Amino acid sequence: MCGIVGYVGPAEAVGVVIEGLRRLEYRGYDSAGVAVPDQDGIQLRKRAGKLANLVQALDEEPLPASSTAMGHTRWATHGAPTDPNAHPHLDCEGRIAVVHNGIIENFATLRAQLEADGHKLASETDTEVVAHLLEDATERANGDLAAAMRDVCRQLHGAFTLVAVDATQPDLIVAARRNSPLVVGRGQGQNFLASDVAAFIAHTREAIELGQDQVVSITADEIVVTDFHGELAETKDYTVDWDVSAAEKGGHDYFMLKEIAEQPQAVADTLLGRLTEAGDIVLDEVRLTDQDLRDVDKVFIVACGTSYHAGMVAKYAIEHWTRLPCEVELASEFRYRDPVLDRSTLIIAISQSGETMDTLMAIRHAKEQKARVLAICNANGSTIPRESDAVLYTHAGPEIAVASTKAFLTQLAACYLVGLHLAHVRGIKYADEVAAVVAQLQAMPGKVEQVLETMEPVRELARQIADSRSVLFIGRHVGFPVALEGALKLKELAYMHAEGFAAGELKHGPIALIDKGTPVVCVVPSPAGRGVMHDKVVSNIQEVRARGARTIVIAEEGDVAVEPYADHLIRVPRTPTVLAPLVTVVPLQVLACEIAAARGNDVDQPRNLAKSVTVE
Repeated sequence: MCGIVGYVGPAEAVGVVIEGLRRLEYRGYDSAGVAVPDQDGIQLRKRAGKLANLVQALDEEPLPASSTAMGHTRWATHGAPTDPNAHPHLDCEGRIAVVHNGIIENFATLRAQLEADGHKLASETDTEVVAHLLEDATERANGDLAAAMRDVCRQLHGAFTLVAVDATQPDLIVAARRNSPLVVGRGQGQNFLASDVAAFIAHTREAIELGQDQVVSITADEIVVTDFHGELAETKDYTVDWDVSAAEKGGHDYFMLKEIAEQPQAVADTLLGRLTEAGDIVLDEVRLTDQDLRDVDKVFIVACGTSYHAGMVAKYAIEHWTRLPCEVELASEFRYRDPVLDRSTLIIAISQSGETMDTLMAIRHAKEQKARVLAICNANGSTIPRESDAVLYTHAGPEIAVASTKAFLTQLAACYLVGLHLAHVRGIKYADEVAAVVAQLQAMPGKVEQVLETMEPVRELARQIADSRSVLFIGRHVGFPVALEGALKLKELAYMHAEGFAAGELKHGPIALIDKGTPVVCVVPSPAGRGVMHDKVVSNIQEVRARGARTIVIAEEGDVAVEPYADHLIRVPRTPTVLAPLVTVVPLQVLACEIAAARGNDVDQPRNLAKSVTVE
């Protein structure tokens, strides 16, 4: 949620910041603002609504030329999305400006104290209290903004990224982070701060990871990082492995369509170089020994949303290959039910951004219970991988559309690799068996490409059913999570009722939802791999069709048994059963995208949603 950009350097700073905010629009927001330090105090513009409203305000009343600026796109938590509640926020004197991602949990107490001390607050936000706290703290610190920031951070409870400028120090930006993303971009004679590297990728690919409870000060020529008590902190530099072209639409109407088209390459990149000649699976970072993994007696997968559905598929593969019990948990519920964990428990945390707050808090709870944590993530240097014992990066490149597509496929591929790694280390699968499955995985990008080449009938079907009141999805085995993911995509993008069900549960209630003409998407397993299950799904298709449903059937090539019962038949290549979601989910992504477009919705930035959920 929210986007932050800060810049100090020789370029026109407001332009750099606005460009960065545009690249962060995918994160979800409902207002935007920008501020520059000036000899007459902080100068700012902020507007509710889209970034275009802010740009219009800047066109009508430009800010002074400056070498320093910071900007923000806000996702409302405390206070409605209005001009006064938009960031940045000022202190009483208009000398200090602050932007903020996250939630200040003790803001009400702090606000009451500030107002009792005579401060006048102009908004309903939790953020504004920080500007006024900095006002007092800079006075105590004799104008040292970094020292003041450290002082304020020690008073705050909650999750936050804070960025501040002071009109009396116009060449300096100070920022802090706790449980919320912040990254530094290192340039030549210029430096950047942002909540995502996409904001500055057009200018530099050199970045610095910021750790938990750290404060950073940047000027055009210097970056200084300390902890909240002023001790110099160690930092880790890294190079972003994609460039600005990866964050552009590349001729597609939507980022989502581009990212769907990128899936074959993204899956191939996830698999690249993962198998050694000895048959070992290579992870990116491992702080676990093989003996640690042999000691595992239970696996929990924790994730949210689309990543949770990837975890549901992974459960089938991991249990099948390792014979370890595997549970899949919603990260938002995990720690609150007091799960039974110990040193023999392996937690697999799945998060595209590596900053998902529910998942982060789940793994912290797990580590308190001495469990081991393995992260599957796309964002190098993000918090969840840093706090995990092992990491497998998906190397999918930027995913700009809010609705995940290539993240899902690459997470599936990564989960399969983790399952194979566990099976090999534990002696359940020999090296040649692992290599055989990896070879099957390596064939999957080509099969995904085959599916993408046959999607025109799906696009036409989407236009036909775009006015439907409801769409239902059914599947069995690994087809059940695919049904859930298809329904989620439709809810996210088309704003219509969509539900996914285990096909065998139809007669236990959901079949009452079937009305004449109701579209029902049926994910059919292979007749070769799961013959009995295939026949049962065909029976389920007959059940819904007998009650007037419009059946949309996804089945593999050569499956003739489904043909009499499919009003619309979508073919996918023959695939090993456990790997089938890599191809069966793709038509559902295209279907949801095209239905949303037909209904006139914003495909890349659906209402009420943010790309990265960084608050609980």
